[in-house]
Amino acid sequence: MAILLVGTLDTKGIELAFVRDLIQAAGLATLVVDVGSVGPPRIEPEVSRTEVFARAGATVESLVDRGDAVSKAAAGVAILAREWYDAGRIEGVLAIGGSAGTLIGTAAMRALPFGVPKVMLSTLASGQTRSFVGGSDIAMFHPVADIAGLNRLTRTALGNAAHALVGMVKAPRLTDPAEAPRPVIAATMFGVTTPCVDQARAVLESRGFEVLVFHATGIGGQSMESLIADGLIDGVLDLTTTELADELVGGILSAGPDRLKAAIRRGVPQVVSVGALDMVNFGPRSTVPERFAGRLFHQHNDSVTLMRTTPEENAELGRRIGAILAEATADVVVLLPLGGISALDAPGMPFHDPEADAALFRAIHQALDDHPHVTVVDRSQHINDPAFAIQSALALQLITTDPGSEKVDS
Repeated sequence: MAILLVGTLDTKGIELAFVRDLIQAAGLATLVVDVGSVGPPRIEPEVSRTEVFARAGATVESLVDRGDAVSKAAAGVAILAREWYDAGRIEGVLAIGGSAGTLIGTAAMRALPFGVPKVMLSTLASGQTRSFVGGSDIAMFHPVADIAGLNRLTRTALGNAAHALVGMVKAPRLTDPAEAPRPVIAATMFGVTTPCVDQARAVLESRGFEVLVFHATGIGGQSMESLIADGLIDGVLDLTTTELADELVGGILSAGPDRLKAAIRRGVPQVVSVGALDMVNFGPRSTVPERFAGRLFHQHNDSVTLMRTTPEENAELGRRIGAILAEATADVVVLLPLGGISALDAPGMPFHDPEADAALFRAIHQALDDHPHVTVVDRSQHINDPAFAIQSALALQLITTDPGSEKVDS
C-alpha cells in the first residue's frame, strides 16, 4: 500500500518531491499523481495528468481554460483515488497547493471514507475551508509562506505535513479489540432539541447501540450523510432536520440539497422527526438579509439570530421531506411531536405557532400516508418530552433489529 501524493507538478513538483522523499525515508511507499495542466511536470509522476483527465472524460488538448482544467482534474483524481482505495492500493493521501491544488487535492480526499488519513497543505487553510473539507475528516495545514521553492519556511511546513501523515498511517487504530462490535446509530441534535436527543441516546446506549451525535449546523448534517453513504451507519435517529429550513429559506446552516437522502439510497432504517424546523439561522442581526424585514426573530446570542418559519415555508418543508422519504425501500418511522418542535416552539415561547406546525404535519401526512415502508405517527408530546424521546429510541431499535415488524404504536 502507498501514500497518494497529489500536486500540480508543473508548479509544485520540487516541493512534492521533498514530501515524497520524507515519506519514503519513513518507510512508506508513495504514489505521485500529476494534476497540472500548464507546463511540463518538474518531476516524473507514477500517474500522469493524461490519465487523470481521461477519468473525467477529457484530454489536455480539450481543456477550455484554467478553470476547466482544475474542475476536470478534481473530478478525475477523485475517481482514481476511490478506485485505488477500494483496490487496497492506498492508505493515506497528502496534497499541496494554492487555490487550484487545494480544490483538486481535497476532491480526492473527500472521495475516501472517514478514518483514511488525509492531509492538505494549503495556502487557504487559514480562511473559510468548508467548501474544501465538506463532511470529510481532512486535516488542513497552513504553510504561512507560499509553497514556492524550498526555504526555511516551506521545508518546515512541508516536513510537518509529511510527518503528520506518516504518524497517522503508522499509529495503531484507537479501538479496543476486546470490545464487541455494536450497531452504530447516527443522531442529529441542536441546542433546542438537546433534551430529546440526550434521552434517546441514553436509551439506545443502554440497549447495546453506539450513538454518534451530529450537531445540525450544516457541516454536521453533511458529515452524517457522508458516513451513511460510506456504509458505516446501521440506523439513523434524525430527530433534528432543521438544516432543511436553512436550505429552503436561505439561512447559513444548510447541509445542501442532499440532506436526508443518504439513508434512503443505502436502505438504512431511520426514525425521522421535525426538530427545529421552526427556525432559520443567521449570524448577527445586522447580517440578516433585508428581504426578511418584518419577520419574527429571536436573538439566540450576539452571533446567532433565529427567524421563525412561516406556515407556507413549513408546508413546503413537509412536502420536501415527504418527497425524499417516499423513495424509501427500508423501514422509516416519522414521529411528529404535536406539542411543539423545539424548545422555542412551546406554549409561552417566542416561536410557538400551532398554525405553522400544523401546515408542516399536514404536508408530511399527505405525502407519506399509506406508504409501504414509511409509518407516520402523531405524538401529543413536545419534542423534548421524555416520553417522545423514549418512543423515538424504541422505534429505531425495533426497525433496526427487526426490519419489517410492526414499527411503532400510534
